[in-house]
Amino acid sequence: MIEQTLTVVALEGSTAHLEAQQKKACEGCNGRCGSQVFAKLFGSDKKTFPYQFDTPVEVGQKVTLSLDDSHLVKHAFAVYMLPLFLGLALAFVSAELLLLAQGWQILFAALGGVCGYFLAKSKVKTLRHDVKVIKIHPISLPLTQIDGD
Repeated sequence: MIEQTLTVVALEGSTAHLEAQQKKACEGCNGRCGSQVFAKLFGSDKKTFPYQFDTPVEVGQKVTLSLDDSHLVKHAFAVYMLPLFLGLALAFVSAELLLLAQGWQILFAALGGVCGYFLAKSKVKTLRHDVKVIKIHPISLPLTQIDGD
């Protein structure tokens, strides 16, 4: 199980929009790792995750959710391996079965990669996430000094 603590940033009825907190490893990196470089290049706006709760939650409240590991493997296979396999398969077909020239083989490989990308994109949308609520953290009150203490 993968666990993540999220913060409620907005409410729409019983649906709460959750935002992930930055991991401790990301705080120490200061933007030198590949993840942060890609985040800067392709947009650093934080994404929210809508989730419908059975119990009422408030804005600012923290929630711990869990995700089954098997879903991560299915997503990774679809996103990374499907375009690669289709590109290699079409390159092999164009070279061995159709006996095409090298330029056509490259074109077929690229076409297979693009088709694999769109297949992976549609497959990821159909995979269901088994997200479970582990804990709804109570809202902590700020500590203030009372006169005379």
